[in-house]
Amino acid sequence: MFLQRVVRDGFKPALEYELERRGMTIRELAKLIDVSPAVLYKISCGKRDPRLSTLIAISEVFDPSDEHSIAIISAKFLLDEIAGEKIEIDGVSYAIKGYTAHTLDECIQCAVRAEKDGASGIICAPILTSLIERLVDIPVVQIRPDEDSYRAAIDVMVRQLSKNF
Repeated sequence: MFLQRVVRDGFKPALEYELERRGMTIRELAKLIDVSPAVLYKISCGKRDPRLSTLIAISEVFDPSDEHSIAIISAKFLLDEIAGEKIEIDGVSYAIKGYTAHTLDECIQCAVRAEKDGASGIICAPILTSLIERLVDIPVVQIRPDEDSYRAAIDVMVRQLSKNF
């Protein structure tokens, strides 16, 4: 397993081994995990430490699991807080897997990839729900922001606007 190899041999040797074994390039891996190739090169050269979310994403590519999962399509900064968590419902454990997207095209690609990865369901923004429901054959649920999140966004906007005046 990739993570065991990272602990035993270090990140760079583990990554090199897995890439060679699969005939994959760093650029191809970077695309799969939605990280820029430059970032992955820096990590592989030891110039930068990988984030936990990056390690989890690489591990999911190299060591796909047979467990149940719920895909969340969102911006990276939101996923960093919840991706990799597990939740148990009625005795079934679900891994929360994040799929980073910033454009409509990326959201569509993430939804298709999540289904191919074996996700049990997808959670996404309300504006995407009806489109993604037509693309995949798994349940899709929309994120419903609450009043507090809207008020927080309004506060941030007011502060930004006050700086402009």
